[in-house]
Amino acid sequence: MAPAQLPQELYLNRELSWIRFNQRVLAQALNPRTPLLEQAKFSAIFSNNLDEFFMVRVASLQSQLHAGVQALSEDGLTPRQQLDQIRRQLEPLLQQQQDHYRGSLKTNLAEQGILLLDYEQLSRKQKDWANSYFQTSVFPVLTPLAVDPAHPFPFISNLSLNIAVTIRDPNTQQQQFARIKVPQKNLPRFVSIPPELHGGRIPQPVFMGLPLEQLVAFNLQRLFPGMLIEGHHFFRVTRDADLELRELEADDLMQALEQGLRKRRMGGEVVRLEVADEMPAELVDQLMRGMEVDEFDVYRINGPLGLDDLMSLLAINAPQLKDASFRGRTPKQLRTTQSSQLEDGSLLYQDFESIFRVIRRGDVLLHHPFDLFATSVEEFINQAADDPHVLAIKMTLYRVSKNSPIIAALIRAAENGKQVMTLVELKARFDEDNNIQWARQLERSGVHVVYGVLGLKTHTKITLVVRREDEKLQGYCHIGTGNYNSKTSSLYTDLGILSCNDDLVNDLVDLFNYLTGFSKQQHFRRLLVAPVTLRQRMQELIQREIDNARAGRPAAIQAKMNALVDPGLIALLYEASQAGVSIDLVVRGMCSLRPGVEGISDNIRVISVIGRLLEHSRLFWFANAGEPELFLGSADWMPRNLDRRVEAVVPVLDSNLCVQLEWLMQLYLEDQQAWLMQPDGSYVVRNPEAEGPMAQRELMELWSLRSAPGEAPARLASAPAAAATAAPCDPAALDPTTTSQNDPAEQPVG
Repeated sequence: MAPAQLPQELYLNRELSWIRFNQRVLAQALNPRTPLLEQAKFSAIFSNNLDEFFMVRVASLQSQLHAGVQALSEDGLTPRQQLDQIRRQLEPLLQQQQDHYRGSLKTNLAEQGILLLDYEQLSRKQKDWANSYFQTSVFPVLTPLAVDPAHPFPFISNLSLNIAVTIRDPNTQQQQFARIKVPQKNLPRFVSIPPELHGGRIPQPVFMGLPLEQLVAFNLQRLFPGMLIEGHHFFRVTRDADLELRELEADDLMQALEQGLRKRRMGGEVVRLEVADEMPAELVDQLMRGMEVDEFDVYRINGPLGLDDLMSLLAINAPQLKDASFRGRTPKQLRTTQSSQLEDGSLLYQDFESIFRVIRRGDVLLHHPFDLFATSVEEFINQAADDPHVLAIKMTLYRVSKNSPIIAALIRAAENGKQVMTLVELKARFDEDNNIQWARQLERSGVHVVYGVLGLKTHTKITLVVRREDEKLQGYCHIGTGNYNSKTSSLYTDLGILSCNDDLVNDLVDLFNYLTGFSKQQHFRRLLVAPVTLRQRMQELIQREIDNARAGRPAAIQAKMNALVDPGLIALLYEASQAGVSIDLVVRGMCSLRPGVEGISDNIRVISVIGRLLEHSRLFWFANAGEPELFLGSADWMPRNLDRRVEAVVPVLDSNLCVQLEWLMQLYLEDQQAWLMQPDGSYVVRNPEAEGPMAQRELMELWSLRSAPGEAPARLASAPAAAATAAPCDPAALDPTTTSQNDPAEQPVG
């Protein structure tokens, strides 16, 4: 089924849409309702996002430009036109960020006892301490590099903060230039000045910090004794960091990646040069010549460079300036399965049951971080590693945290004699080096490690456990939207399902064979798998809603994802809107679809939810003429997810779980702080003054109530509109603490 050709004017440029997403992130920092240290965090995220955007997306456009490629984007723009618009939209955002930092954040933090001081503001005692710290802890690691006929322009590493110094020889009066790299790896960006040097201020400050680059800049005389320091100015470089991997020509994928990583560390072409706004034009010209940078790629910044380091301020002990702490709960149906509580005596042996027994009673829906990752997914893997009846564990790893409990469990499982297979995706951008190290450690421990399918990234989040039960084999699986990463599981919202459904288990058997061998599996019972069946099935599901709407039957689509940029699906959604299908989309980041265009997308509404947690779950709901179907999985509606990655999207088969997810979708759609997308691609907050429902806050409150047995939140007293069309079920299913008690027949795997 080929959707109609999408007119250029109905497709929003994905790069410009991404900038609008990052603008919404910055808005969290600028919002006076955001706690002060959280403002610093969001400003840091804005900067960090922008660094990656330049390293990958802008670098790609610049490569096309330099190669003379004039291919048009989906909205009809050349690479040059896209770069022009990117700069035009970024410059006011960068100014907003600096105005906020200098004019609001620093002032308000100071009122709360957190002083971010400039060197010239220091008292004599503070300067003496700072200069002594410089001499003992900073000076030995600095390396001033002269630039003259005998010393060529030095290599400036990616994302490094540097000082351009102009000095003059008092004997010859010759002016010279030198570069100093500010050490960032092992020294804090904000040097903490001891509180006892606060100078009698009452009350005593919580924190006094001095930017490291200023400490270096005001001690330059120690680096150039006998010379006259005429000026210093800060600059920062961003380089192309995309790995070009000729996978088809690589005999050893790991070796090829390691070579590519060495090149990345050295850095590709400079794609952005940030300079202090007051840097003289002749010095900027010298930097441009030395690094072969065009004037178009120079950004003058009116304030400190590299504000991603503001993230370090979250370590300050000032809980009143942060969001209230939140920790999820163990899912109710898994509370009797915690082996750690059995070991410490908080759970009696007669009350304990294995997690496999619970899964046999019915599918378990997980929603992180509200449901603890450690007591659900990690417990599942840990029990599989230690259970003598478990014969095999297979799983995919895309991004894994450092000191990962899951890696430890897989190694322990292999040592216990189980067949353990992991697919480690070595090509996960910016995690390649980490994944190479994990792959080697797993291999040394006897785990079978594979690196994916040739030409594809394996992005799916799946685990299969095979267990011997009553002389037959029974499979258990986890299928989710998020990485098996203990750290991000507390920062990202993600969904997952634990199941022993025979169709799902056998689909995963086939999928793992596809991933590890030479299988060309083209059919799956329940799973939607990219690049094999996912695109076609999503098109069919949308087309079914179109057919139902034209036939006068109930027709609606609700979907939640990270990005929507696939032209084919966008064209089909426009067709659905024109047929009368009601479409509600929650898209966190890039969205190239134009909602609310008269005669084209009148029936499409798009919102974006930005909050303290990163929205990462993907959920797809189709009305299906009153018999809804609902799916969750790892794929966004992007060409890369549908065509160039291995993804798995799973249907939610339990009607009780469907009702819970329909309630969740409705909660997001009603979020009063959500950003409403306009037909021109801009966004406005639905209700800036609202104190009403905000999805993340309400979910945190709900899960906090779960610690009180039997106490159900009032909001769950009635079913949401979406749930009204679901198959009949017990009203108790509206409480996310319950699960179905269906007991599927146990059948052999395969």
